Amino acid sequence: MMRILVYRGDGRIEQWLDELGQALPQAAIVGWKDGEPRPAACDYAVIWAPSPALLEQLARVKAVFLMGAGVDAILKHGDALPAAPIIRVGDAGMADQMAEYVLYGVLRYFRQMPQYEAFEREHSWRPLPHPDRDSFTVGVMGTGKLGMRVVGALRHFGFPVRIWSRSAREVAGVECFAGKDQLDEFLRGTRALACLLPLTPETTGLFDRERLSRLPQGAFIINVSRGAIFVEDDLLSLVREDHIAGALLDVFEEEPLDAGHPFWDEPRVTVTPHISGRTIVRETVRQIVRKIAALEQGQPVDDVVDRNRGY
Repeated sequence: MMRILVYRGDGRIEQWLDELGQALPQAAIVGWKDGEPRPAACDYAVIWAPSPALLEQLARVKAVFLMGAGVDAILKHGDALPAAPIIRVGDAGMADQMAEYVLYGVLRYFRQMPQYEAFEREHSWRPLPHPDRDSFTVGVMGTGKLGMRVVGALRHFGFPVRIWSRSAREVAGVECFAGKDQLDEFLRGTRALACLLPLTPETTGLFDRERLSRLPQGAFIINVSRGAIFVEDDLLSLVREDHIAGALLDVFEEEPLDAGHPFWDEPRVTVTPHISGRTIVRETVRQIVRKIAALEQGQPVDDVVDRNRGY
């Protein structure tokens, strides 16, 4: 009988156990939490934010499935990782959520809603000049499944879109930039920046004061990837200095965001609690089940993490 180990760093595994049990009634679904006796060896593992104690149990699994698209929580363990392939979630409903979130942020800024909300508080009837869509270029960083769904949503609404990726690619109707040599040029022409980059050693702290200053005066930031890609103090300083008009932030270097963090009290920064692309458990389980079936038949699967590239 196939055995599947289920683990979450926060211990919230009940829904995963239920969904996997319904999808694979012929398998033994084994839940494990830190501190419990070590279970018998399993064929596959479905995990999130593993502890060192959990990693010790994965030496013989055929594959490790992650419960989300991010991989930094497991790759940080380096040499302690199992040799088996690590497979992340490839959308499972997150792309549409991300597109909704980014599009909301772009439209809110483009239609000048923060200014109108300020006028409302003053009881002031003040129509502003209508913004020019043709000059309102949105830059998207990260061109995987999630990023390209965001690009499609922005183009549907007629925004000029440019993308930046680690390696060169071509996308019809979109300005394409690649590599560090083209990053500053990409930023200089970007009015609203949507970050969907993975967190890697190369992207950690990528947006410090110097790099954020490459954006034009009045640019807007949307971050739905990982908080550590931005140097938070530098971003806040540039907002307060009016170089950055504002930011919609869903991710932070430390989560939950501390109640005393200055982002909470900066009116030009909007904070949300990491909800831009939440894992839909049932769809994710369907995806995992399909991939297990493929692996059992010796077939390749997609969304295998490249450990050298960090995503």
